[in-house]
Amino acid sequence: MKTTVRTFTSFFAGSVRLVTRGNAWYWAWLALLLTVIGFGAVAYARQLSEGLITTSLRDQVSWGFYIGNFTFLVGVAAAAVMLVVPAYLYHWKPIKEIVVFGELLAVSSIVVCSLFVMVDIGHPERFWHLIPGIGTLNVPSSMLGWDVLALNSYLILNFVIVTYVLFTMFQRREPNKNIFMPLVWLSIPAAVGIHTVTAFLYNGLIARPYWNSAILAPRFIASAFCSGPAVLLILMQLLRRFTKFEIRDEAIWKIAELMAYFMAFNLFLLGAEVFKEYYSGTHHLIHMEYMFSGVGEHKAIVPWMWTAVGCSIGAFLLFLLPKTRTHVVTLNLGCIMIFLGVYLEKGMGLVIPGMTPDTLGEIYEYVPSANELTLAMGVLAVGALIFTLMVKVATPILLGDFHVDAGRPPRSEPR
Repeated sequence: MKTTVRTFTSFFAGSVRLVTRGNAWYWAWLALLLTVIGFGAVAYARQLSEGLITTSLRDQVSWGFYIGNFTFLVGVAAAAVMLVVPAYLYHWKPIKEIVVFGELLAVSSIVVCSLFVMVDIGHPERFWHLIPGIGTLNVPSSMLGWDVLALNSYLILNFVIVTYVLFTMFQRREPNKNIFMPLVWLSIPAAVGIHTVTAFLYNGLIARPYWNSAILAPRFIASAFCSGPAVLLILMQLLRRFTKFEIRDEAIWKIAELMAYFMAFNLFLLGAEVFKEYYSGTHHLIHMEYMFSGVGEHKAIVPWMWTAVGCSIGAFLLFLLPKTRTHVVTLNLGCIMIFLGVYLEKGMGLVIPGMTPDTLGEIYEYVPSANELTLAMGVLAVGALIFTLMVKVATPILLGDFHVDAGRPPRSEPR
């Protein structure tokens, strides 16, 4: 036990040394992130001082840019399962080598999700009510309580998995399958569960008919398995470019192929929802009309929604064809289009039409304020900083450059 504690202390101290060393590009990137975080902190201080009036949120639209980002990033966090399944269920080695980065992305995404919830709260001093074991979550009656439990459990699970994997590799040992594999198996339904519970959170608001759809949870999951891997594919190429880490083309191409299948499913579900609303022609069609054609003069969101649909269809076609998904230019173009399409659809395209018109039929055109945008950029920069620092530690461990014997004199060979 003492040896393990001593080794972990060495692991922690070495990790601190790693994140405090780097080239000019590394420090420039950290400086940029810290600058954006600083601007975000100033914006949050202003919001705390003046209240949510600094945002564009009003009684008619009480959820906006913050909750839209929260919903999208829950999907990014769930995308780790896209690497876990082929790596550990099918033992596919090219992806098994990079699955750690998916789990690191999940950890940083969930942290950012929590921060977006915190900045959306009008009285942040009451945030402690959302902390399991301390606050009163009103489980099982509260869907918000279930969402808090699901997200925190997934955060802890991924943090434990990635810490255990990196620590055992630091010791130059293989992970104990009796400890490691049950956690991996548990992470798969947990990844699906966090987005399902988030969808149920919307479903449970019976006064918002736009969200009262049985296929909302499958839509969330299908789009999540597109947007998260799009981030991972770009990050993998950056790691391959700027580090000694070797990531095989087969791994990148296979993930892109899986993304095409999930995007096809996502577009199918969106089409089914559009057909149901327009064919039935009920009063609730007004929410989707506001989304795709506008209501009267209220058309602020329409160009964004058609941009989302166009990007999703275009990316699907690029990833469907082997020739384009294996070409570096069209591959990255497809990743950007998928990210943008899902971000617009699951962010503003989900939240704003669901609240417009409001329950009294009033239409309020919501556009994020400058303070909201600045604060959101600061929160996203926090996530990017966390992910950068974790990758800075994980990469040399995976390469075998950072281990328990690093820096020690070699042991004398027995005679």
